[in-house]
Amino acid sequence: MGKLGIIGGSGLTQLPGLAVTHRQVIRTPFGEPSGPLIFGELDGHPIVFLARHGHGHTIPPHLVNYRANIQALHDQGVSHVVSVATVGGIHPDLGPGRLCVPDQIIDYTHGRESTFAEYNGKPVHHEDFTWPYCEAMRQHCLRALRQTGEVCRDGGVYAAVQGPRLETRAEIERLARDGADMVGMTGMPEAYLAREIGLCYAAVAASVNWAAGREGSTTGVSLHGVETTLTRVVERLHAVLASLARMDYASVPPAMPDAGR
Repeated sequence: MGKLGIIGGSGLTQLPGLAVTHRQVIRTPFGEPSGPLIFGELDGHPIVFLARHGHGHTIPPHLVNYRANIQALHDQGVSHVVSVATVGGIHPDLGPGRLCVPDQIIDYTHGRESTFAEYNGKPVHHEDFTWPYCEAMRQHCLRALRQTGEVCRDGGVYAAVQGPRLETRAEIERLARDGADMVGMTGMPEAYLAREIGLCYAAVAASVNWAAGREGSTTGVSLHGVETTLTRVVERLHAVLASLARMDYASVPPAMPDAGR
């Protein structure tokens, strides 16, 4: 039977409405995850929740133990994962407050532990990553957004950058030339690790600001504006996550490299 896992990003370190049954500290071969896994029911349906940045948002994006997070969810029987990710909007359709379910990634991160493979003399295995998100899970996310009345963008290119600093105007211009629609700091290696271990993984990206140099951020990114938008967006996402919890994951196959394509 499928089980849903929710990874909460910035602004979502707790999940209101979750009837918690227990919390569990998990140890993995890759160390401990960002915090205890929280087990409970959302709108009467079982889910597992993990705060990516830890309780209190104390772990910066470049220091998140992505391998331990994904391994811990997998070890507890999670089969499908939705990542809630805050981003800066590059595309004109992704101003503050807009939501998107991306379908592509460009990885600009460096120095992160990005694979479970520690070959130790074993043959090298190459995982196909043409379509980095599980299409079945993407469709679940799109359905949940529409059911809750949210206008969302179907598809887009997520640029994963190192952080924790925000980008320069020139860097955003470069990302735009590369084809990026949004910029965030946690999309990789999380998405690849989920693929590598066999989890059906997708993201709901919430734009909380215009990226540097764009629209309302031409003279700088307003951090106060980010916080205000983030609070409002997270409130809206509670209903979306409850809708996702109600869906049937038993009938959805695990992620495959060419899922839905």
